[in-house]
Amino acid sequence: MADLPLSNIRVLDLTRVLAGPLATQMLGDMGAEVIKIERPKVGDDARIYGGPYFKDKEGNPTKENAFYLSANRNKKSVTVNVASPEGQAIIRDLAKTADVFIENYKVGDLKRYGLDYEALRAVNPRLIYCSITGYGQDGPYSARPGYDAIFQGMSGLMSVTGAPDGVPGGGPTKVGPSIADVLTSLNVSSAILGALYHRDANGGTGQYIDVALLDSTIAALSHYAQIYLVSGESPPRRGSQGNGGMPASMFPTSDGAIMVTAGNDVQYARMCKAMDRIDLLEDPRFCNNTQRVINREVLTETFDAIFREKPKAYWLNLLADADIPSGPVNNLNEVFQDPQVRHRGLEVKVQHPLGSEISVIRSPIHYSGTPLDTYASPPLLGQHTDAVLGEVLGYSEDKRRELRDAGVI
Repeated sequence: MADLPLSNIRVLDLTRVLAGPLATQMLGDMGAEVIKIERPKVGDDARIYGGPYFKDKEGNPTKENAFYLSANRNKKSVTVNVASPEGQAIIRDLAKTADVFIENYKVGDLKRYGLDYEALRAVNPRLIYCSITGYGQDGPYSARPGYDAIFQGMSGLMSVTGAPDGVPGGGPTKVGPSIADVLTSLNVSSAILGALYHRDANGGTGQYIDVALLDSTIAALSHYAQIYLVSGESPPRRGSQGNGGMPASMFPTSDGAIMVTAGNDVQYARMCKAMDRIDLLEDPRFCNNTQRVINREVLTETFDAIFREKPKAYWLNLLADADIPSGPVNNLNEVFQDPQVRHRGLEVKVQHPLGSEISVIRSPIHYSGTPLDTYASPPLLGQHTDAVLGEVLGYSEDKRRELRDAGVI
């Protein structure tokens, strides 16, 4: 089997909850050795976020919850009390051997422990050190705490998400998943890969990376933010409607909902012909995209009534035959039963240390030469403490016992 892209890269992971763990999980998927540092007896905050819980081979609930399991595969769990001098010494010893150090403590917290970038660079100049915070390392808000939903609101994301004012349920709406965390994790992993390339291919050294959830979420607004920067006006909320070519919306059928986008005149003409509604192609209110955008509400109401007449399978087959972009609005059960999803293998079963199989979501990245086909179960708390401290740092069994008795590991 070919080496994975990040084989021989060691990542020291001092992150908790979601943005950081997702980023290091991506690096682990690519073959990096990810050593996850957790608090003794307690672990990552995500471990105590509540159910649902993974069930062991006898069908009994365990302490392993879905939130933690979502972001921690392909890692080794090592428990260290970072607040103790002995624990800080362990982290420094591990940092000497690492390529990447990643943390999401409050600004300045790790400096108190002698684990800030300047301190660790002194013992390992090649170290790439990444800090994840809500607001960044500087600025008037840098010391503030924050979570995903806060940044969905502050970034403007909620202002452009949801139904318009004046309709039932209208108003700014939070995106369901913790999307600010997810977006930040993508920036973190990309930044680390860039820093590794600069160090190893361009003759560079280690460096410091500062990634903020607020910055990441604003940047992800992309064309929505650019609309404001060009016009000075915030894009309106349109519910499930698109902002460009029309029709583009969620439409109700007799047995569910579908998403349809016929975003240009050619697609609209094909759709009208396939639906045997040439009258809507000839209607002056809908004859070109400019008119359809102007008359988007009546256009949507017109197609709402048409799509309600038949089931979603009928419409999806008809639209697919006409080469019109469309798809069902699935719940997650339907997602993982979908033939395309099953073909792409998005659900991967791996053996869990507690004895039964667990499903995880495979990486969406497909390499031809180094396929990401190695998935290790998210580790139990402290599962690899003895192995890592013994094999990586050479700590004897007696020394590990002393550290454990003292509550350091």
